Amino acid sequence: MHGHTIVCGDDALGLRIIEELKNVGVTVAISQAPEDLEDAGIATADAVICADDDDDLNLQIALLARQANPHARVVARLANAVLREAMADGNGPGAILDVADLAAPSVVEALLKRTTHTISVAGIDFVITGTTATKDGTLREIYGDLAPVAVIRGEAAETPGELIACPGRDERVRPGDWTAMIGTAHELTERGIKIAKPIRATPRPRPLFVRISDAVRAFSDDLNPMFYRSLAVGAALLAGSTIMLRYAYKQPGMGWVDALYFSSETIATVGYGDFTFLHQPTWLRLWGVMMMFAGVATTAIVVAFVADGLLSQRLSHAASRQKVRHLNRHVVVVGLGSFGIQVAGMLKAAGHDVAVIERSEDNRYLSAAAELGVPVIFGDATLRQTLQAARIEEARAVAVLTQDDMVNIETGIVLKEMLGPRTLPEIHRPDVPIVLRIYDRALGSAVGTRFKFEYVRSTVDLATPWFIGAAMGLDVQGTFSVGHRSFMIGAVQVQPGSELDGIRMFELSTHTRVIAISRGQSPVRLHPRRDTQLIAGDTAYLVGPYRELLDTLRKGQSAG
Repeated sequence: MHGHTIVCGDDALGLRIIEELKNVGVTVAISQAPEDLEDAGIATADAVICADDDDDLNLQIALLARQANPHARVVARLANAVLREAMADGNGPGAILDVADLAAPSVVEALLKRTTHTISVAGIDFVITGTTATKDGTLREIYGDLAPVAVIRGEAAETPGELIACPGRDERVRPGDWTAMIGTAHELTERGIKIAKPIRATPRPRPLFVRISDAVRAFSDDLNPMFYRSLAVGAALLAGSTIMLRYAYKQPGMGWVDALYFSSETIATVGYGDFTFLHQPTWLRLWGVMMMFAGVATTAIVVAFVADGLLSQRLSHAASRQKVRHLNRHVVVVGLGSFGIQVAGMLKAAGHDVAVIERSEDNRYLSAAAELGVPVIFGDATLRQTLQAARIEEARAVAVLTQDDMVNIETGIVLKEMLGPRTLPEIHRPDVPIVLRIYDRALGSAVGTRFKFEYVRSTVDLATPWFIGAAMGLDVQGTFSVGHRSFMIGAVQVQPGSELDGIRMFELSTHTRVIAISRGQSPVRLHPRRDTQLIAGDTAYLVGPYRELLDTLRKGQSAG
């Protein structure tokens, strides 16, 4: 074999990569072990994709492949940040990728209910954002030259929920239809489309009064309930003694401040000598004796409870269940894998509180969670008790990101029941986004439709274009999700004699759209017209569902 691609990986990602490569006409050889590389034709291969879920295996095959064929494009999947950085340095043709890095932004956007994505193309920041049509008309009439990425039919349509990818500008929409448009921020604003602010990359400092309030609440919650009773007894004793001394203490008399002062030093048994009961009536001296004993007992009890509270607070910082008690409007992440910790880190950086549910107490990412200050609840997320321990009823969003599709689906159904209107009327509870990670795209679509999950994300769908693009020498600019489908923005330089050389915009695939063309030293041309012709040397930037887009990008390289 010559000019083929070797793929290592027998999980969902590896199988999807093999399938998509075959769909675009690439010859594929499979190597599941380092010793298989020679039989797979490493010496004459164009590319090697190491997409297994085992970092050690990917590292071995990538190193051996690079040694055997320095000119091949080596694309390796590495979740370990240290290995990834070391391999990326001087890797040569290809790329070192992490699935969590590629897919986490889409999950975070769904958790925060964001429909805005910003991707830099040819030095220009393009914004993909969603808006609901408010009137009947064509996309051209409503949005002008903005490029439509997708239309999702509204409830009033004949086929509600239907997604049309990259429709033409003459596609008619009705009020309630949701449209995703792409353009520069200025173009979108001119058309009255609001753009969400970008997600913060650094933590937002919490206001001082909020931190003080949280500290006071945390301390008060940790105190023994009997503390307040003993404090009330002490306060009653002090008030009663102050009143008694104000009116009963003679030779000389006492004002209110003196009475309060003398009562305090008597109860505390400090006795500075400035006031005494020596020349007072017998009953008042006996009252002083009683105050001393009562004060010692009450003070000891109060001090004991305060010490217990301080100790409990220290222990609570080490016990995640205690930490979670003080969270409100937080995000719950189920599953502490490389993907879960990446999502948690992005949420923390954006200034949001996060709690994690994890089944295994030997998880390798526990130290990373501790560094982020994220409490971890150990337990089975399919059980209501575990979800309640994470204060699910107070959460603003939930991400279910374990590596088992069935566990994710079951957890999602339990969450739906707990957060649905049967538990609390919707008028009192804001909508809580539930994001499910489902590897299989067909299963994810079926689950979303059957159980009404709005946010189903496939890491395989989001990551596959990056691996294939890097292996084929294509330039993937970014991926994002619309509805349950994954879209991609990519760039291709039109080669002389390729299928794209001389083609006009209207002759391209109906499911892809060219958003910009770069030609020599000329300024980048945005939103080219239907009759615009591509010529050799042009760099075309396209958007569309990744399968169709990869096929179109491939045509820019191969001869017609």
